[in-house]
Formats: sequence, C-alpha cells, structure tokens
Amino acid sequence: MIADENMERGMCFMSSDPVSEHHEFVVMKGRKAEQDTNVIQQISFKVPTIQDMREYKAKLEEEDITIERIVSHGNAFGMYFFDPEGNRVELYYRTGFPVPQPHGDLIDLDRTDEELIADARHLLMTKEPTK
Repeated sequence: MIADENMERGMCFMSSDPVSEHHEFVVMKGRKAEQDTNVIQQISFKVPTIQDMREYKAKLEEEDITIERIVSHGNAFGMYFFDPEGNRVELYYRTGFPVPQPHGDLIDLDRTDEELIADARHLLMTKEPTK
C-alpha cells in the first residue's frame, strides 16, 4: 500500500504495514543509464537502537568506508554509505513519528538519544501532513 508520496519529485513510498513501518520499498522516477550501471536507489537495514547506529558508524570508519550522510527523516534516523559495488546502503533507526516524506535534516550521532528524539518529535508538530 502507498504510505506516502511526493509527485513533484516522483517518489512513492510503499509499505505492507504503514503504521508499523513507513516504507519498505521506494519507487522513484526512472533515470537513463548505461548498460553496466547500477540503478538501485538504496538498500535499507533497520537497527534496533541509536547506539547500534553509532557502533556501525565506528566500524565503517575503521574500514575506511565513507559515510555519505546521517540524517533525521523524522520517522527515522538514516546513515548512508556505498557498498564496494557502488550501491547506496542505509542503516536506519525508526523513531515511530509519522513525519511525511521526503525529509532529511543532518544530525550528529554524538548527541544524546534524548536530544535526537526530541528533535524528531518536534518535526512531527511542524511538518505539514502529506496530501
């Protein structure tokens, strides 16, 4: 079922259970690519705690894997990087706040869990619902 969409950007977020999980699959406008190009937008993996994200961040940095960005989507915190084949990977922690997507504010995982959650909760009150 469609959980959220942004027709201007050509994005459709789909979930088998949008109350529990904002999206499990995202469809976006197509793009032209050469024959050997990877066209996967991203592969996402849920982690149970914000601390898990911090630990994965440290492990990725130990392996000299560049972290593209760490953001709050309001409904989740996402950490993005590329695997050795050039596919974007997201590790995310679900906050449970139904913030409309797309949304992404850079965050610092050195902040406390409480501070990060408070900022995500604030988004819920300030972001307009999806039409």
